[in-house]
Amino acid sequence: MKSVLALLQFCTALPLGKPVEFEHFARRSYIYPLAGYVIGGIAAGVVAWIGSPAVGAAVALAVVLVLSGCNHFDGLLDFGDGLMAHGSREKRIAAMTDRTTGAGAVAAGIIVTLVAFAGLQSTTLLPAVILTAEVSAKVAMSYLTTLGVPFREGIHSYLHGFARPWFVVPATLLALPLFLLPVSPMKIALALVAAAGIAAALLALSRHLFGGVNGDVVGAANEITRAGVILLLALL
Repeated sequence: MKSVLALLQFCTALPLGKPVEFEHFARRSYIYPLAGYVIGGIAAGVVAWIGSPAVGAAVALAVVLVLSGCNHFDGLLDFGDGLMAHGSREKRIAAMTDRTTGAGAVAAGIIVTLVAFAGLQSTTLLPAVILTAEVSAKVAMSYLTTLGVPFREGIHSYLHGFARPWFVVPATLLALPLFLLPVSPMKIALALVAAAGIAAALLALSRHLFGGVNGDVVGAANEITRAGVILLLALL
């Protein structure tokens, strides 16, 4: 339970009392999907009472962003700056890790948010979709935490230091309860495949552009995977 509490204190802005030692979560980062159930479950419960698809989509995104403290969204913005920077690897890393917000960050935030919003308002099962997308996003984060070799010291390098290759197995297994949702099992399976594919693509891209992974890349994976899974489920 200390590991779960440390996870939720790291991934959410929920008032959960006295901080728990972060190492409890670091040693079990494969439990990332549990945070997806909490965040996505709360969002699903809120939007289940909203009849308007557009309003429901906007509220669902607002809830998941607020509950996460916009931590991962901040990673997406930083990743966008690094992605759009020109020049050497060092210049890309500098653009991603400095404190300023550039055009790449704005573009990344707008594109990912628009895709997620459009997908959510196009689905007839909004509560189930936002829950599936949020859990899938956390699965992708667990994959990157486990497999992404860090290029600098930070939270990611700390978590990666405790991770073991087999962590991808329990992280995937924790997503299996999604098959109990009123959604086609094939769609759930494709959502998890998409999460793995996005994680793999970001891993390869980050190795090429930055020489490895940091917390910004992992945070970006959460936002991009959520939007990607939402879009996939809306199109199917």
